[in-house]
Amino acid sequence: MPGTADAADATGREGHIAVNKPVVFPPQGKNQSEIEEGTVFAPRFDADGLIPVIAVSASTGEVLMLAYMNAEALALTIETGEAHYWSRSRGKLWRKGETSGNSQRVVELRTDCDQDTLLLKVEMTGAAAVCHTGRRSCFYRGVAVGKPIGKNGVPLHMVDSERHFDPELVYRHAGAAKGTLKKSE
Repeated sequence: MPGTADAADATGREGHIAVNKPVVFPPQGKNQSEIEEGTVFAPRFDADGLIPVIAVSASTGEVLMLAYMNAEALALTIETGEAHYWSRSRGKLWRKGETSGNSQRVVELRTDCDQDTLLLKVEMTGAAAVCHTGRRSCFYRGVAVGKPIGKNGVPLHMVDSERHFDPELVYRHAGAAKGTLKKSE
């Protein structure tokens, strides 16, 4: 059910604090004014029980990544101050940095006007890189705009491509930076 999460067992999950009770966020009211101007946090999860989250650097405002949370990940983030997400490709909860050491300490959590998107202002630890390719941001390539789209598509150009860590060493497999990490990790 969207907006709820089953209780974790007493031992919890590796790298996670056990949630001892089901997580339930209040349902959104029908009154648009209450949703937009009210003081109750009532996140609107999608049909899959997820909500998109934009993580930005608390110090620079740079967009670092877009990820998703389910109710359990959101509750753990609120309760621990460490960013937790739901991996759609792996189908599991994860704490940012549990493998790489590049965690996110949440400085501020915001919701948008209709409470269906979240913004995390975070401080990075470790190599201060969020992308599984070893880069500071997942948004390290630019897309040319203002030009016609050719038969081969739109070319990309590198914007901030410096690697802050070697993904093959961190994730211990050669496909880490070649797009296979999210499926095989």
